[in-house]
Amino acid sequence: MSERRTLYPPIEPFETGMLDVGDGHSLYWERCGTKGAKPAVFLHGGPGSGCSPKQRQQFDPVRYDVLLFDQRGCGRSTPYASLEANTTWHLVADIERLREMAGHERWLVFGGSWGSTLSLAYAQTHPERVTELVLRGIFLARQNEFDWLYRYGASELYPEEWERFVEHIPEGERGDLIEAYRARLTSDDPAVQLAAAKAWSRWEGMTVTLLPDAEMLADFTDDHHAVPVARIENHYFLNRCWLDEGQLLANAGKLRGIPGTIVQGRHDCCTPPSAAWALKQAWPEVELEIVADGGHLFTEPGITDGLVRASDRYAEGAVVS
Repeated sequence: MSERRTLYPPIEPFETGMLDVGDGHSLYWERCGTKGAKPAVFLHGGPGSGCSPKQRQQFDPVRYDVLLFDQRGCGRSTPYASLEANTTWHLVADIERLREMAGHERWLVFGGSWGSTLSLAYAQTHPERVTELVLRGIFLARQNEFDWLYRYGASELYPEEWERFVEHIPEGERGDLIEAYRARLTSDDPAVQLAAAKAWSRWEGMTVTLLPDAEMLADFTDDHHAVPVARIENHYFLNRCWLDEGQLLANAGKLRGIPGTIVQGRHDCCTPPSAAWALKQAWPEVELEIVADGGHLFTEPGITDGLVRASDRYAEGAVVS
């Protein structure tokens, strides 16, 4: 048990498609693993990032039938980077539409970072549809968590990058950086929009790794990736993710009876461990694993180990129907 688990080998979907969810939005979805095995849904982060092939590898392909999808405006979903009819509660409704489409009565819900926020919102709205929860990098969308990233906190750990992030905004507008970036990310000038998106995405990219990762940072600031992530993330954060302050903690009682695991990096500078600890206090039954040498990303060895062990544990006894 001392040897750390790694991701499962790469796998291709056995089924893909687009689902019209109304409001002009169409979602890309894919199913991987073994059809008829244990149902699961993967909720990606951001908000705005889209799903990737590596995320499929957190599940045993023999024992899981896992659905991954690009949330509204993300990845291969259309329209690209759209903010219209794009809120937390639209996404919660979309997850239910996807569950019904797949023909599952209930499923395991797996999400990290913003995906953990969405997982909790979905599970608290539809607890009868959730068999288990596997969460990483807890983000509860409370004011102190927004402040950590965009006022004071992470700025003390990455002062040179914070200065670069802030310098993109004129001094007179720096009192509310989220609002100031909003004006640029929704500009009619594509050049203004792209420059702001790259600056926003670079700042986040610097906070998510335990050690510098040039390849990951290049991906974060790639034009096609940076624009939807920055626009959608900023849109959600400006609106506090359409959650009341402390809502996900206040409603944690709705999770009683749902087995759950949280894998949290001790040195996560994007979503610090205090949020995971607060959730554990509100939901005592959940298993909380704080990874001593872990940061934010699921690809870090200790985080991968915890997530794969959790998904394996919940698959025990699962059979293909």
